[in-house]
Amino acid sequence: MEKHSFTYGNNSIEYFLLRKEVKNINLNVKPDLSILVSAANNVPFDYIHKFVKSKAHWIQKRVKYFAKALPDGHAVKEYISGESFKYLGKQYRLKVIPSQEEKVVFYRGYIHLYIKNRDNYNRKDKLIKEWYTERTHKIFAEVLNKVYPIIQKYGIAKPSFDVRLMKARWGSCLKDKQTILLNSDLIKAPKYCIQYVVLHELIHFIHTNHNKEFYDFQTALMPDWGLRKEILDQEVIRDL
Repeated sequence: MEKHSFTYGNNSIEYFLLRKEVKNINLNVKPDLSILVSAANNVPFDYIHKFVKSKAHWIQKRVKYFAKALPDGHAVKEYISGESFKYLGKQYRLKVIPSQEEKVVFYRGYIHLYIKNRDNYNRKDKLIKEWYTERTHKIFAEVLNKVYPIIQKYGIAKPSFDVRLMKARWGSCLKDKQTILLNSDLIKAPKYCIQYVVLHELIHFIHTNHNKEFYDFQTALMPDWGLRKEILDQEVIRDL
């Protein structure tokens, strides 16, 4: 991994470049304030550097956002009351409540974590992650059920879906397995953005490549997909 930097205004922006087999240049601002760029070996460095510099304003905006959310510059959650967690496009505060019955409940704009021992970090971490996993599968299933009828009349059988954490994609179409793969991080995005990703992957059962026919078809089915994608790209720039 290579380290590079450039000057933007009065600030120096440093980023790490990782060479790997990806279609596009992927730019990711991490919650720990580090900046990661990935690109294929055949993409010239000058082109990559110019691309990253063109995103300087967006980078600073994301860095400020994470710095404000985590003023200590620390990405690890402590699972304490008042801590912020993202869910369906919004930030929600955590309430840690002593209880003999351990569970996580989303209620009245708060994420309530009921736990026997508030000092048991590993248990809190497990409960929150299990809650996110349960919500992810429930919401993704609801979105697929809502979006599928839009494309059903074109002779596409309803696919199953799988969930996986992916660094460079929001989704992927596994045509031979009749499955769409969705990034688990999407649970943190607004539901209308999740709908866009699901429709995008469903269209790949008809149009394999990102050609004019693909985008014309996508526009016909979801005229505002560009706005949804723009909002999603503000979360993190990914290849879709």
